[in-house]
Amino acid sequence: MRTLPNFSLKSLNSFGFDISAEEYIAVASSDVLRQAIDYAKSKSMPWYVLGGGSNLVIHENLPGLTIHVHIMGKKLVTKTSSHALVDVGAGENWHEFVQWTLDNNLPGLENLALIPGTCGAAPIQNIGAYGSEIGQFIDSIEVLDTQQDDDELRWQTLTKADCQFKYRHSVFKDHPGRYIVTQVRLAIPLEWCPNLQYAELAKHTSNISPLLPLDIFEAVCKIRQAKLPDPKVLGNAGSFFHNPVVDESTYLSLKEKFPNLVSFPSQTVNGQAQFKLAAGWLIDQCGFKGYRQGDIGVYDKQALVLVNHGHGNGKELLQLATLIQEKIHAVYGVDLTQEPMNLPTS
Repeated sequence: MRTLPNFSLKSLNSFGFDISAEEYIAVASSDVLRQAIDYAKSKSMPWYVLGGGSNLVIHENLPGLTIHVHIMGKKLVTKTSSHALVDVGAGENWHEFVQWTLDNNLPGLENLALIPGTCGAAPIQNIGAYGSEIGQFIDSIEVLDTQQDDDELRWQTLTKADCQFKYRHSVFKDHPGRYIVTQVRLAIPLEWCPNLQYAELAKHTSNISPLLPLDIFEAVCKIRQAKLPDPKVLGNAGSFFHNPVVDESTYLSLKEKFPNLVSFPSQTVNGQAQFKLAAGWLIDQCGFKGYRQGDIGVYDKQALVLVNHGHGNGKELLQLATLIQEKIHAVYGVDLTQEPMNLPTS
């Protein structure tokens, strides 16, 4: 096992921040992953895990060891009477994996096309788009548990229930750094049914008959490309804030005050109706769309996306995020929470 000193992470974070790791290693197997963590622990150094770097704000150079999980592979394991079980390595690119499932006549994930990042990072965030979330397709996840009472590293298989999936949330976010995902097993229903609950997607496919999974895949890609910048061209991490969820009384009060409020019904909690507010609309209404401070700004086509125009840094990005959060709270009385994770965490 060989680490690389002072390794640039500019290509491993989708904002393109010019950040480096004190020591770096890419791991392509579970054995090397375990060796890397043992090495960091033996040196009493901090360690960090990177996947595709698409859901991170790295705001300063990373001390200790940065571990880039590059475990590859994907295969159809078996088919039950109702589902196809598919294994995919944590290092595989998510969008390319979605393409692979369609190429292999395993439709169902097409609404999640073009979401950046790796397959290992996808369940951590419980990625979702156009009415689908990865959590609904998870069968189980292979992880390395790094925080046992006896300080031993242990392999575990977490079931879907163990993962505690909620909107953009999972057990992995409740215990940051504890679990390292090495492989994901998905259960894809064999009976395909198009998911067109989002009006925009339904509109894009309304003239297609018969409607096929590839048609939805291509429509999702087209919609996302029109709304979101390519990180290779303009550094970003996609949606920067969660859509805030409020109770019915808060929603009605806001609706009375702001009749054009954009919102969607959310899950009922303890018998009480919940509503999801469109964070992008809130930010836009406060005049931030296209706003810029130096090389950090808000995307001019989608206010939910913060961007690096070339030479910005993570600290400047977090300053702008705080400014937006404070303004939204002052105007609407709701709190925006950040979607990407900050590294270092302290």
